[in-house]
Amino acid sequence: MPAMSSRGGGRRRTINEINMVPFIDVMLVLLIIFMVSAPLITTGLVDLPSVGKSRQQPDQVIHVIVGSDETLRLKIDKGEPEAVQLNRLADRVKQAQAGKENSPVVISADKAVKYEAVVKVMDALQSAGIPKVGLAVKTGASSGG
Repeated sequence: MPAMSSRGGGRRRTINEINMVPFIDVMLVLLIIFMVSAPLITTGLVDLPSVGKSRQQPDQVIHVIVGSDETLRLKIDKGEPEAVQLNRLADRVKQAQAGKENSPVVISADKAVKYEAVVKVMDALQSAGIPKVGLAVKTGASSGG
């Protein structure tokens, strides 16, 4: 009897590898297609909505100034600031707004003032029903502190 080889004779061995050549060919074709078609694609233009001119500046602006020692002063338009207590602030602002309830109230505070003091002023004004309360900020470059 002839000796059998140790390979198993006529049985075929399976290969456990994935042939990458067709995959690479497909990817190169796709790359070339995208490279050729990319310059032909027009970029989308964004058509932004337009608005009219901004509304007029308010006739009257009421400034609440919080000093570095947390004292409150009330300044109406370009008048002189007058000292006011927190518990009287809302009444005084309402008197200043008489007939012009939509006059904005701007809170200006020293940067050394605690955040809590500014929040108390905002809370007092908003709980009194004053609709337009904002904060003044300094425009320009910020200081690196």
